[in-house]
Amino acid sequence: MILKEIKLSIIMLTIASLAACAPAYKVKVVQTPETQGLKGHQKPYVVNGTRYDPLRDHQGFVQEGRASWYGEQFHGRKTSNGEIYDMHAMTAAHKTLPMGVYVKVTNLDNGQQTVVRVNDRGPFVAGRIIDLSFAAASRVGVVGPGTAPVRIEALGYRADGSDAKPVYRQPESYDIGLFAVQIGAFTILSNAERLCNEMHAKHGAATINTGVVDGQTYHRVWVGHYTSLEEAERARVEFNGGFVVAIEK
Repeated sequence: MILKEIKLSIIMLTIASLAACAPAYKVKVVQTPETQGLKGHQKPYVVNGTRYDPLRDHQGFVQEGRASWYGEQFHGRKTSNGEIYDMHAMTAAHKTLPMGVYVKVTNLDNGQQTVVRVNDRGPFVAGRIIDLSFAAASRVGVVGPGTAPVRIEALGYRADGSDAKPVYRQPESYDIGLFAVQIGAFTILSNAERLCNEMHAKHGAATINTGVVDGQTYHRVWVGHYTSLEEAERARVEFNGGFVVAIEK
């Protein structure tokens, strides 16, 4: 049995801007036992039937596509991380990059570049990969045409350097550690034990991890003992579903 997404209350994301988006968007957060404790903007979410999984790591992230911008209509509203949107600040919205990460944006039409901080989710318009604030869009020549082809490169989290120039630090790699694949979560222990025994016979490593979500006890079946996130992700695909979980040492 593959873990079913537990849809607790349907929560509207604080994507107040929904990044330069126009009509109403149907948004819900995906709540599962393994995502408890995460902040709202770190959890998987669904917009108009399409699921987005926020990245746990930004390292090596490069993307090309079209940028758009949002301004006065959303000025003063809450962004996805709870900040108040300021159209004059150097910020941006992205569908999956971690909040707080700085991104270099290059306009591929004119070569102009700028650096922005991700503090919102979006844009949810086909073909667009990033929504820039008015100030950021002005720096790279996107305000006039409305959209432009861009290349974005994740830099890291900003810290002040000794010479007052910005320095972008990288967090510890999320790829290092011990991981398993969660393939089921049961309220009845005997059901979890049955699947765990079956997986142990087939794969040699399977355990039951028990936790409580909103007062309900869940017995989670974890399979495998992988030493990298990449290895665990490959196994998850072979299992045809489930979720990668980190094993605490």
